[in-house]
Amino acid sequence: MKQVTREYVLDGLDCSNCAQKIENGVKGIKGVDGCAVNFAASTLTVSADGKEEQWVTNKVEKKVKSIDPHVTVRPKHKKKSADDGYRKRMINMLIRMAAAVLLGAAAYLIHAGPMLEFLLFFAAYLIIGGDIVVRAVKNISRGQVFDEHFLMALATIGAFLIQQYPEGVAVMLFYQIGELFQGAAVSRSRKSISALMDIRPNYANIKIGDGIKTVSPEDVQTGDIIVVNPGESIPLDGKVVQGSAMVDTSALTGESVPRKAAEGQEVMSGFINQNGVLHIEVTKGYQDSAVSKILDLVQNASSRKARTENFITKFAKYYTPAVVIIAVLLAFVPPLFIPGTLLSDWVYRALIFLVISCPCALVVSIPLGFFGGIGAASKAGVLVKGSNYLEALHQVKYAVFDKTGTLTKGSFEVTEIKPAEGFSKETLLEAAAYAELHSQHPIAESVRKAYGKPLSPDTIESYEEISGHGIFAKVNGKEILAGNKKLMEREQIENVPDENAGTIVHVAIDQSYAGAIIIADEVKEDAKQAIADLKSLGIKQTVMLTGDSKQTGETVGKQLGLDEVYTELLPEDKVERVEALESKLLPNEKLIFVGDGINDTPVLARADIGAAMGGLGSDAAVEAADVVLMTDQPSKIAEAIRIAKRTRRIVWQNIGFALGVKAIFLLLGAFGFATMWEAVFSDVGVTLLAVANAMRVMRLKMR
Repeated sequence: MKQVTREYVLDGLDCSNCAQKIENGVKGIKGVDGCAVNFAASTLTVSADGKEEQWVTNKVEKKVKSIDPHVTVRPKHKKKSADDGYRKRMINMLIRMAAAVLLGAAAYLIHAGPMLEFLLFFAAYLIIGGDIVVRAVKNISRGQVFDEHFLMALATIGAFLIQQYPEGVAVMLFYQIGELFQGAAVSRSRKSISALMDIRPNYANIKIGDGIKTVSPEDVQTGDIIVVNPGESIPLDGKVVQGSAMVDTSALTGESVPRKAAEGQEVMSGFINQNGVLHIEVTKGYQDSAVSKILDLVQNASSRKARTENFITKFAKYYTPAVVIIAVLLAFVPPLFIPGTLLSDWVYRALIFLVISCPCALVVSIPLGFFGGIGAASKAGVLVKGSNYLEALHQVKYAVFDKTGTLTKGSFEVTEIKPAEGFSKETLLEAAAYAELHSQHPIAESVRKAYGKPLSPDTIESYEEISGHGIFAKVNGKEILAGNKKLMEREQIENVPDENAGTIVHVAIDQSYAGAIIIADEVKEDAKQAIADLKSLGIKQTVMLTGDSKQTGETVGKQLGLDEVYTELLPEDKVERVEALESKLLPNEKLIFVGDGINDTPVLARADIGAAMGGLGSDAAVEAADVVLMTDQPSKIAEAIRIAKRTRRIVWQNIGFALGVKAIFLLLGAFGFATMWEAVFSDVGVTLLAVANAMRVMRLKMR
């Protein structure tokens, strides 16, 4: 039997520690080959060789339920029910909190003897924290000792043992409040990203004969004609075959200005038709469409963890056992060596130490920070395939670009017409257009487009294509030569000037030089600004690698202000150049390569970070890249680097803030200056502040 790989959604997962436990637990199921939990996207991916899908689902559901009863498992393709239980759980928790507060207040205010006081506080404790103690016991039975449930249970039970009943109840109450707010913060972060990427099409109107049938986008085949009405989202990639309309591309590209979609133009799934009716021939199936790829990229991006995230995960793994050991030593060692001290005082300090030590602020806020950065980038039209690449972007010091389709538009245009003495621009362009009438070369197409008038093939008496030189044609009795300088030299045409800009088509009429037509691949509007922005961000060197001629490449390089230009390169030459540049990098520096074509795929894969043009770039380039620019604008690279720098700054703010506050309160607790109330703030308060800070990345304002 073939390997079964299934993806599930974990509804109710709002704790990154629990996510790690679920991943480890499912990995331990006999027959499961691999498992990965994506906490930010709340998904679980499981692979099992030779097992039925239902077997995998049953085993996963059972294991997850045993680890965290609040989390429910559903296959990804199955829609979430209207009532997912979250509201019910929240109401239940609020009722428990109110009951615990009432019982605690009664015990505190009514002086009815030690036994009744204990019973009231203990009842309050069981109502608000009984589930935490049960989880801690279950985890210990499975060998998972050192987690936040264990810390809270140990600290609060210890408080009861030394007769600090109010503080034992209060710690558990505030811990549950913190968990409630933390869950809401995580949910809000997920919802903002879900709303950001809420572009998945629900239906497609497929044309069948004279009628229209509404079907699922997955059921539409390439070649089918779909109809998109005003206000509807385009469900699949395709080409407009009838109609025209303005389309909103902001969901994919981040650009607020609508663009026109007319007959013959390519459109992408996720665009929204603002007016007019479009008939579109589907060119890609749903799984290969832009919207499907974008959703997959964003939802799975956080599965590739940044080094900072991996560090925090490992740190928490060793940090928690260490503080438990220190707490035990703090409780029992000082009373042995310091005369006149009470054991209960040092046990109390140790319990405070345990409450403070919970690493929730770090293990929750750091992944959320990176996921928020990925969300902010996608909102700007930049798709980052993993938080490791987002972190790497802030280290970029060398920016290397392909030319055609990346810094230039990839379409040839006549930029200048230079007639010789005795000839007009109209005469020169007409002669060139007739000479190029039968050629399919992009240069010939640009000449005919520039002429813009109907051309009659009947006027051409003879036609000859001279390989490597150009064209000879006899039109209305006139002999026309159109081609490069070699053709002029071969035919001994005199007075041919030296031209250095772009691609030159020299024209001669009846052996007299008629002039030159200059054709160039237009530079993108934002390309020059893109290079300037990168330099302002501290990029050491900007480089262009192109297979184009030296003359053309250097002209573009000078126009854009690039530091270095390498021309006439094959794909393997580009890889060699990138490897040579990477050898100059310092240990903490990265190189980014930006390209768009199939020929750029090897170097995109080889560079530290590969960025591909996602709108017009080839599928192979998009697959090989680590970053995808949906607007095809090179200026988005600088924007992505700015987002990466901002994200990293916020992540390290959280690390410094959480560790700093905890260090201060750990010392205060150890020396008896902090009570359980301060301990609660250092745990719950710091977690909530760190999560709120992490969510600031999503509100990043673009330039």
